[in-house]
Amino acid sequence: MADLFSGGRLLAVPRKAARREQLLAHLAETLFAPDRAYSEPEVNDALRTVHEDCSALRRYLITSGHLTRTRDGAGYRRATTTL
Repeated sequence: MADLFSGGRLLAVPRKAARREQLLAHLAETLFAPDRAYSEPEVNDALRTVHEDCSALRRYLITSGHLTRTRDGAGYRRATTTL
C-alpha cells in the first residue's frame, strides 16, 4: 500500500480493480470509525487529507460497499461488511 502514497498523499487511484479494492479497504479502515455517522462534508474532508478528488473516492467507497449512504445522501457510515 505504501507505494501508492508519497508524503501521506495518494499519488493516483489504481486502475486495476483488485489494487483499487485494497486501497478502498485501507482508506475505509484508516479514515472512518466503524461506529460513527458522518456528514458528506466530513467524508469529503477526511478524503481530502489523502487526495483532492474526494468525490471520486467517495463514489468508489460507496459502490464498493466500504461506506454506506442514507437514502437522502446526507449521512455516511463505514460498512460492517463489503459487497
